[in-house]
Amino acid sequence: MARIAVIGAGTGAMAAAARLAVAGHRVVVYERTGTYGGALGRFERDGFSFDTGPGLLPLPAVWRDLFVKTGKEPLEACVDLVQVDPSSRHVFADGTEVSLPNASRAGVVAALDAALGAGAGQRWGDFLVRARETWDRTRRPLLEEPLWPNWRVLAEREPYPAVPHRRLLRTRRAGTLAEVGARELRDPRLAALLESHALAYGLDPRTAPANAAVLPYMEYAFGVWYVRGGGLRELARAVYERCLARRVEFRFGAEVTGIVEKDGRAAGVELADGTVEEAEFVVSGVAPGVLDRLRGGSPVRGEGEVPPQRGGASRLTVLLALRGARPRGTAHRTVVHAADRETELDRLFGAAPGMAARPTVTVLRPDDPALVPDADHEAVVLSAVVPALTSASGQPTAGVSAPWAGQLIDVAERAVPGLRDRLLWHEVRTPAEVAADTGVPDGAIPAPALAGADGLLLHAANSTRTEGLFTVGGWSHPGGGLPHAGMSGALVAGLVVEGPEFRGSQ
Repeated sequence: MARIAVIGAGTGAMAAAARLAVAGHRVVVYERTGTYGGALGRFERDGFSFDTGPGLLPLPAVWRDLFVKTGKEPLEACVDLVQVDPSSRHVFADGTEVSLPNASRAGVVAALDAALGAGAGQRWGDFLVRARETWDRTRRPLLEEPLWPNWRVLAEREPYPAVPHRRLLRTRRAGTLAEVGARELRDPRLAALLESHALAYGLDPRTAPANAAVLPYMEYAFGVWYVRGGGLRELARAVYERCLARRVEFRFGAEVTGIVEKDGRAAGVELADGTVEEAEFVVSGVAPGVLDRLRGGSPVRGEGEVPPQRGGASRLTVLLALRGARPRGTAHRTVVHAADRETELDRLFGAAPGMAARPTVTVLRPDDPALVPDADHEAVVLSAVVPALTSASGQPTAGVSAPWAGQLIDVAERAVPGLRDRLLWHEVRTPAEVAADTGVPDGAIPAPALAGADGLLLHAANSTRTEGLFTVGGWSHPGGGLPHAGMSGALVAGLVVEGPEFRGSQ
């Protein structure tokens, strides 16, 4: 039995902790804040409750696997996991609206044909076939296996298939997700639908590789889910309780300020009060730059390894307490697309980062009595991608709070008629709050690992050049997103238990 120190109580770190404890190790989690969950936070006021991080769960099989491998009670016995149907409603710039059924390719094709015109659904369906081929090619190396030592093979290869050109005796390969939309979908509304999946992770579809097609594929193939009875914060609670049941020890308010090394190997952690806690293994759930500081400024990764992914986007969230009941038949999620998508992307990812006047806004309206004081009120969450904190000043980019929040509310009125008349109060959460919740200094949100793009969207391996030191969570392989966090926990546990020969689940 080894002593294992885990830095941080995010979902990926807790997933690793539970698996390591089941393997017979003594695991202690050191968390600088007073609670668990990382980005899966909760805000409560006046009987209202809101998720402050992700509001929907794709690919729940990852978390089902964790609960199967760590105890007798399955995930569904610990949380009320329900499919969201429709999976999303979309309001496009021209006023066209469409509701897309959950995990039904045929249903999505029919809905798009009905809303956008004959042929639109078939083009989207054909795209999903190619996206599935991409998923099949990348699933194991990018999600289920430790990062290949020859990771440059993944960096140089674009797994999205080439598409035959109808008029020429050749095929053509899309290099970016935006090219997929323009060449294969051939409808600005379908292109907006496609690109919104990349934008949700802070990716510019004009530079994101074509294999980012796996992001919408995951949703349309496996569905999206919600945890009824309190939101996705309840998933974090269930994982925390599973850790406790496996005798993982949590120490909250315990900030790790250094990693102790002996003879080139991780030997424990040093806390802010000067206490040194010995350990045979250290699992770090913090961002790469933070981890380097914990090692005295020495980079944890060596020359030739995948460089740490640099996030440039964060999220602005507005929590709305509304008078009046949630209307029956209301979609759980509505995406109101930007009036001018190109301007929005220029503002987000250009030289002078900012936000367009009418950005893409996601509106979440859960049907969950646990979120409201009574049936005559509704809790709504608005979110939009915004630039991360400026690196120089550590302050939000100019205008990130009240004016931008007002823009989100204006846009959301297209999805919630009479919104301002129903509004009791609202709470704004900027990248500064994201930074406080996650410990990532600029509040950036990591994207999932993707192939191609010269490796810019790969994440560094879970093992490091320091023996006994491993990394877990969104800023290490396989990247950001709740499914990926759970997968990173499984990979780290496998590497610790089985050693460097571990090759992932079979």
